[in-house]
Parts: sequence; structure tokens; C-alpha cells
Amino acid sequence: MPNVRLREGESFDSAVRRFKRIVEKAGIPKELRRREFHQKGSTIRKRKAAAAKKRFMKKMLRDQFGAPPAPGARSSPRGGPAHGAAAARGGARGGSHGGRSDERRGG
Repeated sequence: MPNVRLREGESFDSAVRRFKRIVEKAGIPKELRRREFHQKGSTIRKRKAAAAKKRFMKKMLRDQFGAPPAPGARSSPRGGPAHGAAAARGGARGGSHGGRSDERRGG
């Protein structure tokens, strides 16, 4: 059972955050979700087989196309988003202003 002792000068909020982190690392929430309902043995085996298949397919795609870019890596030369909502609107600057028109601003 994870426990946390309050350090000298430590706020209660930081101790609670530390406790939550320890509980998460111990895998307690995951275990609770797993034990919430009874599952038949065949269901467990099917779920494990599906997870193994998913991992294998992910590994094969990674080997075939190379590793995906690191999280937070930017591919745009200006440092802005290369895709997503801003690109769909015409970029972070310029293009359609998401409904704003120049007439409304008087220009």
C-alpha cells in the first residue's frame, strides 16, 4: 500500500500530488478497472491476443516506415504547426481568419 509522509515545509497539495504519482506508478487504478467486473477466461484470452496483435502491427509499421517523429518535434520551418486546425484555416497567420472578415474591421 503506497504511503506518503509529509515532509517538513511541504504543502499538503504537493504531498497529495506525490501520493497520486506513487499510486499511478504502482498500477492501482489500472488494477481496479481490471477487477471492476468479472471476465470469463475466454474473454481475457481474446483481449490479450488482440493487444498482442496490435503491438505486433505497430512494430511492423514502425519497422517499415521508420520511427515516428519525437513528441514536440516541429516539422514547419517557421516553428508553427505544420498541420491541424491552423493549417486547415490557411496557417497561423494569413489566409481565412476563421470567419473574421476585413470588411467588419473597416479595412
